[in-house]
Amino acid sequence: MADRTATIVVIGAGQAGLSAGHHLQKRGYLSALEHPHAERTFVMLDADAAPGGAWQHRWESLRMATVNGIFDLPGFEQPPADPAEPSRTAVPRYFAAFERERQLPILRPVTVTAVERADDEPDGDLLATTGAGTWRTRAVINASGTWNSPRLPVYPGADAFLGRQLHTRDYVSADALRGQRVAVVGGGISAVQLLEELSAVTDTLWYTRREPVFLEGEFEPETVGRDVIERVTADAEAGRPTGSVVSYTGLLWTDYARRAEARGALERRPMFLALEPHGVREADGTFTSVDAILWATGFTANLAHLDPLALRGELGAVQVRGTRVVVEPRVHLIGFGPSQSTVGANRAGRAAVAELDRLLGRERVLAASA
Repeated sequence: MADRTATIVVIGAGQAGLSAGHHLQKRGYLSALEHPHAERTFVMLDADAAPGGAWQHRWESLRMATVNGIFDLPGFEQPPADPAEPSRTAVPRYFAAFERERQLPILRPVTVTAVERADDEPDGDLLATTGAGTWRTRAVINASGTWNSPRLPVYPGADAFLGRQLHTRDYVSADALRGQRVAVVGGGISAVQLLEELSAVTDTLWYTRREPVFLEGEFEPETVGRDVIERVTADAEAGRPTGSVVSYTGLLWTDYARRAEARGALERRPMFLALEPHGVREADGTFTSVDAILWATGFTANLAHLDPLALRGELGAVQVRGTRVVVEPRVHLIGFGPSQSTVGANRAGRAAVAELDRLLGRERVLAASA
């Protein structure tokens, strides 16, 4: 298939990608699907078969009452939410309505397998290779999220363990583990949510690398929130890998955390040394039998398709300034680092579009004067 072209390719159509699409439209970029020969065009490539980003894959029992607030998409107020509705249906329905309203040029399911330079020219085109052909573009806004890049620690004996092992990404409901002894590994929000749910129908054991820190009182966005954003931004701009939100904030005493505590599910154990066929070898050398291990160990940024561009620094992470990749200013990362939150994703989409529009505008001026 011959290369198709778009001035800007957006990879991903979760909250960050939808924000970018909205702001591209506002700045006059047209659909590369409907107007392929226009001066300024864009296309959005989404790996999922339906709208909703990662939300459509969350476990069934995660309800709107439990999720940390979903910020409105730009210029599109959310309808009143039923607290009892699963987030995996409510949020995708909202995203789908936004897509219909804005008539965004989204192709799905289309997985981008590689982004590379078209030639040796430092300011030459970029090529986004997919299973459905290649897109030639001047710039890429990457909003691929983390859902397809689960973090799975490597522990001795993992291959010998005869029970079930699953990651948060694979979890659907507690019913599949009912009556079993389950080791939950991880110190984040998802681990605490799942401990609360599982402890009602299973015997749970909680393992973390570090002692979990629970914050007393309410989360204060104007103080704690600003400090967290500054710390994540500092790491991202220094090219250091950014951690989970909880690694910067600590855990909150939510209603579900209190319920888990009341059941004794928050009695944390230090990480086990190894897995054995029927359980784990504890840090003190004793053996504990378990039937299943749930790795609630989070996710990493899904950036493998950008590896041909050699964006990672010597610390193993991609260094950014705002949303712009330092070594390749035509690539912007949104929903990444300090813009992982839903409000941050919205703002990052706007910022990336504004900066790329200025960059591409300068290119057009230089080309016209050449």
